[in-house]
Order: sequence, then C-alpha cells, then structure tokens
Amino acid sequence: MAVEQPVPTAPGDQTRIHNIGYRTYDGPRLGRAYARRSLYSQSLRGSYGLGRSVKSKVLPMLLFVVMCVPAAIMVAVAVATKANDLPVDYTRYAIIMQAVISLYIASQAPQSVSRDLRFKTVPLYFSRPIETADYVRAKYAALASALFILTAAPLLVLYVGALLAKLDFADQTKGFAQGLVSVALLSLLFAGIGLVIASVTPRRGFGIAAVIAVLTISYGAVSTLQAIADAQGTSGSIAWIGLFSPVTLIDGVQSAFLGAESAFPGGVGPTNGEGVVYVVVALGLIAASYGLLIRRYKKVGL
Repeated sequence: MAVEQPVPTAPGDQTRIHNIGYRTYDGPRLGRAYARRSLYSQSLRGSYGLGRSVKSKVLPMLLFVVMCVPAAIMVAVAVATKANDLPVDYTRYAIIMQAVISLYIASQAPQSVSRDLRFKTVPLYFSRPIETADYVRAKYAALASALFILTAAPLLVLYVGALLAKLDFADQTKGFAQGLVSVALLSLLFAGIGLVIASVTPRRGFGIAAVIAVLTISYGAVSTLQAIADAQGTSGSIAWIGLFSPVTLIDGVQSAFLGAESAFPGGVGPTNGEGVVYVVVALGLIAASYGLLIRRYKKVGL
C-alpha cells in the first residue's frame, strides 16, 4: 500500500501575521513628577480608606472622630459656661490624645507599605520613571499629611469654638499657630518611625504590633524613669530621659519653645538649651528615618 508523503512547503508559506489590536501611545509623557503626585494622592486617600472597601474606612474614620469629639465637648462646655479660656491648651491636646495617634500610625503605616512588600509590587513601581527616592518621598509625605489632618482637625475645632465663645482673638490665634507647629513636627516624626518599622516586614499584623510596641513601651519606660528620678530628687536628669521617647520628645520641644505646659513630672520641662538638643534629636530622627527608608527600598527594588 502506498503511503502519502507530506508535501514540503517553504518556510514563508507557514508565516502568519495576526493583528491583535495593539496601538502606540501618542499622548503626553507626564514623567516622574506626575507619577510621584499620583502615588502621594493614592497613599493619602488610602490612609483614610478612600477608594477602598467599607471595612478599610472604619478604623481610620473612627479614630478621626475619637480625636475630634473631646475637642467639640470642650468647646461646648466653654461656650455654655462662658469660660475665659479653653480647658486644654492647643499644644497639650496631641499629648493627651497620644494613645489614639499611636493607634492610627500603627494601623496605617503598614497599610501604606506592607502590601507593596507582601505582593512584591515595589519593583513594578521602579520599572517606570519613578525612582526609589520618589517612592519614599510620596509615601512619607502621604502618611505625614494624613497624620497632620488627624491632629490638626481637633485644634481647628478648638480654635473655631474659642472664637464663637468670644475668647481673646490674639491669644487664641497665637495658641492655635503654636499647636499647628507642634503637630506638624509630631506628624513628621511619627510617620517616619512608623514607616521604618512597617517596611521591615510584609506582614501587616506584625507591623501593627511592632509600631504599637515601640511607641507604647518607649513612652511607658521613659515616663517611669522620669517618675523615679523625680521621686529621688534628681530632677536634672528628667529632661535628658525625655529624649528617648517620641511622645516626650515632642513634649520637650513644645514646652521649651512654644510656651506649652510640660507633662514631665513636676511640670518642669527642658530649658532652652536642653530644648535645642530636643530639636536636633527630633530633626535627626526624621532625617534618619528618611535615610533608612531609602536604603531599605533600594534593596527591595533590586
């Protein structure tokens, strides 16, 4: 029986060209600045759950309300009793509410960076015009802005309420401005510390626990040591002990330069000379946080 042999064909006869609809992009190239702004905007919105699921909005919005409600109550009391001043100074409010601030930064710092690490999307960012410094600046600025909104909003409530209560305009404006300076420094410091800790692990739960532990344990340890120093009569060491916690660091800066009443034992804050050291340490921690983030993401993006 004869076997049919395949007829050889030229290579060109098997070639096919398929048009699958790819088109070139002829629009404007917006570049790094646009990418950086987009990343900042997306990260800032994400810090309050905007553009995400309802579940993601619950905690940040709840903490925002918790921050503002005491201020609203204080304003209502001041208006009703026709008080001559607010119950709490503007510079003291964030220190009193530091537990809420710590919880917010612990929940949102891992949300900002841990997911990118977990799903390994950081190298995808760097495959575009965006660079390591752009990514870090956008994330840092977004979290610091979100924290500033959280801490400045109740101060605005206090300020508006004070004006409605017809308190002295000059004094209230000065106090409000001092409070804004204080919470701006606090936002930069806490955002840097939170992002550095959160960037170490891709596990969001571990990041939350680590941030809470660092902020809470450091504050508890410093407060205990300061109380012991005050009880033993070595009050000169109280200011120096305050350098080892972010909360007491902010307290020392504002009591030294912003006219705030110190929360240190005995109500005695650092002198102006010691306050300079506080400012240098605070700015140094902010710069160190930024530098550590740059180094961390250079390694991740490889």
